[in-house]
Amino acid sequence: MLFGCDFSSAPTTRKPIVVAIGEMAGTGSVRLTSLQCFATLEAWGQWLRDTPAWVGGFDFPFSLPRELVEHLKWPLEWAPLMAHYASLSRAEIRDTFAAFCAARPVGGKFAHRATDAPAGSSSSMKWVNPPVAFMLHAGVPPLLAAGASLPGLHVGSRKDRIALEAYPGLLARELIGRRSYKSDDLAKQTPERLAARTDLLAALEAGATRLGLRLQLTAKQRTELLADARGDHIDAVLCLVQAAWGLQRAASPGPGYGLPVQFDPLEGWIVTA
Repeated sequence: MLFGCDFSSAPTTRKPIVVAIGEMAGTGSVRLTSLQCFATLEAWGQWLRDTPAWVGGFDFPFSLPRELVEHLKWPLEWAPLMAHYASLSRAEIRDTFAAFCAARPVGGKFAHRATDAPAGSSSSMKWVNPPVAFMLHAGVPPLLAAGASLPGLHVGSRKDRIALEAYPGLLARELIGRRSYKSDDLAKQTPERLAARTDLLAALEAGATRLGLRLQLTAKQRTELLADARGDHIDAVLCLVQAAWGLQRAASPGPGYGLPVQFDPLEGWIVTA
């Protein structure tokens, strides 16, 4: 199975985790087959464990900046670092990271991973807007519980469950620039954002990206994606396309899946960045 996952560290029925499931349709296309929503972390984690084999693109960071980890004197290998991080409460994470930022100059409060610059992504230590530090805290343990392998970071017990860190904003910016296409705020769910989603989907269907993949949709799916003003469904689809690009390059040099031949094995890397 091939899928993309728009993640929430605190999912609800109103704001669920969204998974876009698809399949390769020839060498240059990926077909969206279904969308699934999970209102709890437990239900999502169970689905990962129950689904026999998969390659997934996940919209949350898989690790922390090396600069931060070294400063805090936390474990310098990925698996022990994740075990330590999972043992902390969200309050402990927030207070620790806030203290780190408080001691740094304006404009350089957060440490960054090497992948953040080419991907245009937020630091994985941010605890608000978006709370990616909590997404890391909530998201990685279920991947490990499912036995997933994270290329370049971790070899799991299941070599047929491959987790790739994805970032929908990277692909969206390539297609529509910095136009906003979504908002959780009802007052900001404007015709302009609907027009941006329309253009974004049209570009995906035309294959107008450097990834060289066309998205195949039904008319019903297109309507459903455009109607989601929060953008969670379309973000899951963007992650699906990134995962498909990685799957095409599963046997590439280094860790495979189109990832750089060498990247920091503590920090990880965003697929397609």
